[in-house]
Amino acid sequence: MKLIFTQGPSITTRLVTAVLLSIVIMVLDHRYNHLESLRSGLSVLLFPVQYLASLPVILSESASDAITSRSELETAREKLHAENLTLRARQQKFEALEAENMRLRGLLDSSFKVGDRVLIAELIAVEQDPFRQQVLINKGSTSELFVGQPVVDANAVVGQVTHINPLSASVLLITDATHALPVQVNRNGLRTIALGTGLINRLELPHLPNNADIKVGDLLTTSGLGGSFPPGYPVAEVIDVKREPGQPFASVIAQTTAHLDRIREVLLVWTLDPDMGAETLPAEETADAATEAGAVSGGGE
Repeated sequence: MKLIFTQGPSITTRLVTAVLLSIVIMVLDHRYNHLESLRSGLSVLLFPVQYLASLPVILSESASDAITSRSELETAREKLHAENLTLRARQQKFEALEAENMRLRGLLDSSFKVGDRVLIAELIAVEQDPFRQQVLINKGSTSELFVGQPVVDANAVVGQVTHINPLSASVLLITDATHALPVQVNRNGLRTIALGTGLINRLELPHLPNNADIKVGDLLTTSGLGGSFPPGYPVAEVIDVKREPGQPFASVIAQTTAHLDRIREVLLVWTLDPDMGAETLPAEETADAATEAGAVSGGGE
């Protein structure tokens, strides 16, 4: 009777054989490198398996790096945003300081042209009454101001000091309806009175004869009459002249050379002894004198 299953070598025999074979192969490979090509081929075949085995670790590290990078980017973005806001705020401050320096430089340049003793003052308040053109400045009696003192800016006449406190003073603008200023046409010396209209940057010359030599574009300057302003300060430019037939006086409107609606600093000018008591020239007291001056100028043509 034949056995269906033949009995093979024992497990011990197979183990010993495998160990001996491994030792022989290692010795041969170490000395002669006969298995290098086989090893290279196997490494190529096994690389996908190795890659798949390490893929979870790679993905985990990539995800961790991505999370870290996103967090770092968010932090960097917030930091840059804060720095940008800070730099923009500083830039705005620098621009404001630059504009202020330009205004102050303009005021100082104008003071050199004037040649009088001057003091820079800042506006701290504007009269809220729509029928009153008046501002408050940060200089007062401690700075030796006096009532009637001329006030100018870098461009032209602004107004006169009307009330003085120890640390502040009120300045009546030349456009106030109660203010009158002796002026002359720079082109020909024609003298008249510029009255405030109550409208910012607008003056009127109501006392000029209909045939007076005045036209649009003429520059009006202070005439020096009245004792309040020295002659030659720019005041306004004529922007409209109407002559109605049969009317004794022309209608003349001028625009102030000073930008009264946006001034922030002014110059206080000392040209008269305060003891002389220069006062604001009331409009009603100058009409007769202006009419006479206009008549003389008109009659000389």
